[in-house]
Amino acid sequence: MDAENRRRETQVSDPIVTTTEGDVRGGLTGNVRHFLSIPYAAPPRGAARFAPPEPHEPWSGVRDATEPGPTAPQARRNGFGALDMTPFFGPGWVRGEDYLTVNVWSPRDAENCPVMVFVHGGGFLSGSNRAALYDGSAFARDGVVLVTVNYRLGIAGFLDLPGAPRNRAMLDVIAALDWVRRNIAAFGGDPDNVTLFGQSAGATIVGAILAMPEAEGLFHRAIMQSGNGMGALLPEQAALVTRAAATALGVEPSAAGFASVPDDRLVEVTPQLSGLDLRVADRFDPLLRLGPFGPVLERQPAESRLAEVDLLVGSNTEEGNLYLAPQGNLTTSTDEDVREVAGRAHRDPDALVAAYRAQRPGASAGELRSAIMGDALFTVGTRRMAEAHGRAHVYEFTWRSSAVDGQLGAAHAVELPFVFDRLGLPALRGPGALLGPAEPPASLAREMHAAWISFARTGDPGWPRFGQDQHVRRFGVVSTTTRARDLPGW
Repeated sequence: MDAENRRRETQVSDPIVTTTEGDVRGGLTGNVRHFLSIPYAAPPRGAARFAPPEPHEPWSGVRDATEPGPTAPQARRNGFGALDMTPFFGPGWVRGEDYLTVNVWSPRDAENCPVMVFVHGGGFLSGSNRAALYDGSAFARDGVVLVTVNYRLGIAGFLDLPGAPRNRAMLDVIAALDWVRRNIAAFGGDPDNVTLFGQSAGATIVGAILAMPEAEGLFHRAIMQSGNGMGALLPEQAALVTRAAATALGVEPSAAGFASVPDDRLVEVTPQLSGLDLRVADRFDPLLRLGPFGPVLERQPAESRLAEVDLLVGSNTEEGNLYLAPQGNLTTSTDEDVREVAGRAHRDPDALVAAYRAQRPGASAGELRSAIMGDALFTVGTRRMAEAHGRAHVYEFTWRSSAVDGQLGAAHAVELPFVFDRLGLPALRGPGALLGPAEPPASLAREMHAAWISFARTGDPGWPRFGQDQHVRRFGVVSTTTRARDLPGW
């Protein structure tokens, strides 16, 4: 009996879980267990960086899963001026080959809990599940098993190469979902109740996976936060990036040509690819030259056959502010700047600018520029997904951050601390932090976090589906449910 008691005490203080590849030892904080950097696929070395993910070799003994692990190769992200985006991007490139991993948070006594699998953002170029925003303790506290995923980034994850499978980053996420199917019951999760969700690039990846038959049956609900259901590159657009990357590296534009290029060189050359003009005869650049990568599909997800799963999809009221306010450009933008960004998004920029001016009388040039950017990058594609999917719940996030002298507003990524219930994270507070110096509404975090969990648990976040009446939940200090036709721009 004494030996049995000691065994139980060890399991409580130092939880060990058996996966299909081997045992992992996690940590325990209060009633939340956490397991960090568990491999779901083999390290992508050499030529394998441009191949489908392969199963990870089993290990003997107990693998330590109490410390964060390596991240995908990536350049340091700059360009956000007065705003510290470290909680969003994480530590950058933490070197190590075994980076195709998941982090898992679960209740201590979890059994048959709903599972949520999160895909991070970062423009398809950066980010990781080590970012402070993505701590899953609040989800586990509230009865959810949360899984966060690392995937290949940049050239390794997204460059469209002859001789290599297309959309390798999405194949990574699908491999992680397969790992969840095989293993999550051992962590107390229900493999028959899995919600795939993501934000920004992660949400666009989720939208693309909704249109990929390879993922059928691996998840049962999906959430897209500020993604783009019209955000995929056509193959001819992706070919422009491939040729530019091959020229910059002095190699053949094929998987064989890239196989011997070291990760450092791939990362070094990637910034040279931003700013490429990816417009083709009938398609504009979905990233407005802000980045060269994304899913590569013959048809946009919003125009494809989508998985028949429940969908929660939405965007923020002032998405474009993230790309202007921290740099000081929200106040210094000119009419020419407005026309220039309109030209990236529309074949008749003057008509587009006139339409936005009519919708927003009295708006400054910076506000018009932000609105055009936000709609082109996120909002229009979000609306198209809502209209295309028969089982969609739609939201809009309206709360305005006081960061950057009150200019950040309801910008891209501001909803994340509310969804993850992370308002107390010190790095999020202050004049140059995502939430700003003013006190954010804790009630809004409770409301949004609970809505996401309710959706994962039952498929109902607490308001009606979009449907013919076009219901939209507007999250703010006082949240309301309205109809899309009553909102500007719909």
